[in-house]
Amino acid sequence: METCHYRNSSERLVILRCIGAEAYFLEKVIFPFEDWCFQAPIDADVELWTHGLGGAELLERFDAGSLVQALGT
Repeated sequence: METCHYRNSSERLVILRCIGAEAYFLEKVIFPFEDWCFQAPIDADVELWTHGLGGAELLERFDAGSLVQALGT
C-alpha cells in the first residue's frame, strides 16, 4: 500500500473510486478544491466520476501509482 494524494481542482463534485486486486475497493466523494490522502495498492485502478444531465459520467481513469506522494512532500 502506498500513500496517494488527489486534489479536485475542478469546480464540480467528483466521486473517486479506487479498485485493486484482492477485493480492494475505496470510494469517496471529493468536493471542489478539496485534497484527499489515502492508502492504495500502487497498481490499483482509479476512476473519477461526476453527475451529468444523463446520470453518472466517467471523467477519467488512471493508475493509483500516478497519485503516489514522494517522501517529504
